[in-house]
Amino acid sequence: MYEERVLIQIRLKDNYTIRAIAREISCSPSTVSNEMARGSVALYNGHMTRYKASAGQKAYDDNRKHSRRHSDF
Repeated sequence: MYEERVLIQIRLKDNYTIRAIAREISCSPSTVSNEMARGSVALYNGHMTRYKASAGQKAYDDNRKHSRRHSDF
């Protein structure tokens, strides 16, 4: 999955559309859009945002950490 995030990052840098990226990795355009929102980081004191694959992977791992059922004991 990290490889797909890197591919999204590269294609966004090459100005591909969300639909073209989704077609290439065989998923829904909304999945790509959600991933872009998850992995966006602020640059230049918050004046610009960019997608970073490492930030998307870290957000995914953090969300997975909290997605399990917690024990009552």
